[in-house]
Amino acid sequence: MASLALKNGKSLRVTDSTLMPVPIDPLSSDDAPGRTTAKAMDGERRSSRRASPSDASVSLARLRNRVYRFSDLSAYRTRDRWIIRVAGIVFYLLIRLICSTLRWEVRGGEHLDSIQIRGHRPIFTFWHVCILSATWFWRNRGIVVMSSTSRDAEYTARVIKRFGYGAAKGSATRGGGRALAEMAECLNNGIEVAFTIDGPRGPAYVAKPGAVTLARHTRQAILPFHIVASKYIELPTWDRLQIPWPFARALVLIAEPIYVRRDDRVEGTDGKQAAVQGALDNLRREAESWRRGDKDRSAKS
Repeated sequence: MASLALKNGKSLRVTDSTLMPVPIDPLSSDDAPGRTTAKAMDGERRSSRRASPSDASVSLARLRNRVYRFSDLSAYRTRDRWIIRVAGIVFYLLIRLICSTLRWEVRGGEHLDSIQIRGHRPIFTFWHVCILSATWFWRNRGIVVMSSTSRDAEYTARVIKRFGYGAAKGSATRGGGRALAEMAECLNNGIEVAFTIDGPRGPAYVAKPGAVTLARHTRQAILPFHIVASKYIELPTWDRLQIPWPFARALVLIAEPIYVRRDDRVEGTDGKQAAVQGALDNLRREAESWRRGDKDRSAKS
């Protein structure tokens, strides 16, 4: 159960199902695509307008099949297939074991509501540091994230799919444009998407332009958020990945949505990029301030 902070300062206790109402079967952001990607995303939008109801139904079924099903591993060696399958199950169980014990508090949930009221879909953006807790918190919404085509990313994709996510395959060096076009198709079909905005390799806390590019071509809303636990273990990785301590308190901060117009020029796009960076920086500062205050309260009690 989580606490949803309202604008009037009051808190509302909510269950997981309140914020995660769409059970269907956040992971890397990449550089903005070139002209080919822009044309591909525009093409997805035009083709969806021309499609008959039966064609649209078939197209949506194929899209769901691509993003939600486990990938075929026949191209891998037997040993690698075994590693991918076992690692996917082990990490799924670890995340579930730890994060199911956390005590959640949510602030800014009304910003997600405002997007849905306007008939838009959110493009969730967040820092890679909180990917474990984010994977658990936003589970079973059918959110599609960008996933690398590497072997290591394959078991990561299997982990998130067990939590009800989908994966659009691509990276900054291989298939990034194709993956963004697939995410645009998801948004046009009512499926939410997400970016770890500084992933997959950093630098940490530096937002990449993929979310802004996608928002500009789909006219959907960027929704920055951040999650921090009152106690966590920090790994010596490029992102200083945080693993929440069991039974810790966890704070979810959601910022106001950011809309990007299609006719925004380069200057406007840069401004929106700065807005995303600033929103995520502010959320992280607020989260760390809350964590320090929580530690002080624990010390006094």
